[in-house]
Amino acid sequence: MNNIKARMLNRRASSANSKSEEIVRALSPKPGQQIADVGSGGGYFSFLFAGYVGKEGKVYAVDTNKGLLDFVRSNSERNGFHNIITVLAEDSQFSLISEKLDLVFLRNVYHHLPNREIYFSNLVESLGTGAKIAIIDYDGRGKWSFHRLFCHYVPKATIINEMTVAGYNLVEDHTFLPEQSFLVFSATNNENSQNQEEALL
Repeated sequence: MNNIKARMLNRRASSANSKSEEIVRALSPKPGQQIADVGSGGGYFSFLFAGYVGKEGKVYAVDTNKGLLDFVRSNSERNGFHNIITVLAEDSQFSLISEKLDLVFLRNVYHHLPNREIYFSNLVESLGTGAKIAIIDYDGRGKWSFHRLFCHYVPKATIINEMTVAGYNLVEDHTFLPEQSFLVFSATNNENSQNQEEALL
């Protein structure tokens, strides 16, 4: 059953409307970086990121569904992606990862998270200097949709407000997705640390 769900999620992520390659290019992942794919599902974006960060980097596929993570792990081993690490998470808190992260990526996950301001406040300690948080979620556009009907969306303004309260600054606002907002944030403290480091160079 989990294999069926994982393959379905990957088909959706790879569809033309999802614009997955444009999303990844907009985030400019680099060799050696540490990336967390939160709500990784079938692992489609985890594999895309893994190709960019290479052998020196790591991608943490984070999900609450063990069966989906088993699918990602099996595919990683089968296809020689030794830089993908699966992490079983709880809904209410970010699973701390030993490495300092360069990017935390959430696609269609934000609306599922409870206590979002606390969640992202706690996440700061897992971030490296200059790290980014990329949040893609349905924003309620259109007269009718499955996402609107079941309230599986968050208005862009709400995300920006909650992330500001959690201690983040909006640094990028991409508008090429037809039904979703695509916002990139940096932690205020990390941003200040990066500016101080650059001033010393």
